[in-house]
Amino acid sequence: MAEAIRMPLLSDTMKEGVIAEWHKKVGDKVKSDDVIAEVETDKATMEVMPYVDGTLLYIGVEKGKAVPVNGIMAIIGKEGEDYQSILDAEGKGGSAPAPAAKQETPAAPAQPQQAAPAPQESAPQQPVQEAATPATSSDERVKASPLAKKLAEDKGIDISQVKGSGDNGRIIKRDVDSYQPTAQSAAAGKAPVIMQAAPLGQEGYTDTPLSQMRKVIAQRLSDSKFTAPHFYLRMTVTMDNAIEARKHINDISPAKVSFNDLIIKACAMALRQHPAVNSSWIGDFIRANQHIHIGTAVAIEDGLIVPVVKFADQKSLSQIAAEAKSLADKAKNKKLQPPEFTGNTFTISNLGMMDIDEFTAIINPPDSCILAVGKIAATPVVENGQVIVRQLLKLTLSCDHRVVDGAVGARFLQTLKNYLENPVTMLV
Repeated sequence: MAEAIRMPLLSDTMKEGVIAEWHKKVGDKVKSDDVIAEVETDKATMEVMPYVDGTLLYIGVEKGKAVPVNGIMAIIGKEGEDYQSILDAEGKGGSAPAPAAKQETPAAPAQPQQAAPAPQESAPQQPVQEAATPATSSDERVKASPLAKKLAEDKGIDISQVKGSGDNGRIIKRDVDSYQPTAQSAAAGKAPVIMQAAPLGQEGYTDTPLSQMRKVIAQRLSDSKFTAPHFYLRMTVTMDNAIEARKHINDISPAKVSFNDLIIKACAMALRQHPAVNSSWIGDFIRANQHIHIGTAVAIEDGLIVPVVKFADQKSLSQIAAEAKSLADKAKNKKLQPPEFTGNTFTISNLGMMDIDEFTAIINPPDSCILAVGKIAATPVVENGQVIVRQLLKLTLSCDHRVVDGAVGARFLQTLKNYLENPVTMLV
């Protein structure tokens, strides 16, 4: 019996997914563990498997179009099997496969998997009317996965110069990672993209369609800013001891510990003492989280994503450093799995590495607070009537006043400051 393959729920904020690439076309034989499509969500690009064997009978939407969660992406069954009853049950009319079917009502989702490199694939899917036309491998149309194209663009590699090791010569991530340009190809490499100015006296603009990630960022942060009553607490921390301690820690740590890792650990320990800051506004009640999961905002091309270091208060600095680096690398390569970017109870946004002195951040729901971290800067200060230079760090805590009062947030910052100014207290 034919089965509908539906758009899976790949993140807690996902409402629809955009088909980034079809790896199979109508008439292809598929196995349960084949990757049939890549889907762009608000968080990452993920690969979807059908978990059934059969023939791909129907594709519901063409590449670049959106399908709502639980909407029909495709139908798989026996070759020649009638699947019209499935579409009719969804309130769909029509008799033949269409390149862009209407969106469906919710039903049970298929299970996704963000698989390892080298998925099985036919020629890249074009609108279904063209599915019978074999794809050609030319300079204008290179067979490569979206992730491989993105990595090649980021690295300034001409994708047409890369030899593919995937199915039918398709270029995949590992081909880009292992690519070594020849002297000739390096000389003919892509020049940096520079925005061209409009001719003198002529106005111009460029419209960029919103990605799924940008849409969700806009919606969630707007809801947070205009729903949660924000207030802000600022504090300056002297980091001289932390700088010295970090040097000694990295002499023996198996993973390089950054200042952000120190801040994650200090926040986690301070949250253990101030559970109100580790709480969430649910609507009819306030939830005091007994676990401490620290989210750290990571900037990527489409916006930002917040990988989560879970149970941060129970982990050593070296464990936090290794996990945070791994999560950040996955985020930049759009390889995070849903459990890795959900469940945060407190968030840190650090722009110190971008030479930002201080800033305020918008609370990341469902958290009640977010900590904005600026740069560490050598600053003259007065101590005991003398001017000396100290390494100062400016922190700004954004609080949801429905959950956290000013005194509660201030006491949390005092505890955080004590940990950062005396790092040895985090080790005992």
